[in-house]
Amino acid sequence: MWTTENRARYNRDHLRYPSDLTDQEWQLIKPVIPPAKHGGRNRQVDEREVVNGIMYILSTGCQWRAIPKDLPPRSTIYDYLEAMTQARKSRAASVTSLSTRRAC
Repeated sequence: MWTTENRARYNRDHLRYPSDLTDQEWQLIKPVIPPAKHGGRNRQVDEREVVNGIMYILSTGCQWRAIPKDLPPRSTIYDYLEAMTQARKSRAASVTSLSTRRAC
């Protein structure tokens, strides 16, 4: 329910876009970001900005080509979204596999 206390808590006026993450939200999401690949170069992209780009796409429904220029390139955002989706699918598959083995 919207109360005076809640309105201030959920106010997003100080953010660049309403879909940008607050510091508290970022602290919750940061541990879920897949780690960099072993043996590769160090990441040169700000992971938080990538997640902000993903959130922008999901919240606005805009076309990939319409991503604002102050966010990372659409190919970077897409690649991270794809990697997170694949990581989630493989985690779900391993959990399903474990639960099936235990049931036998």
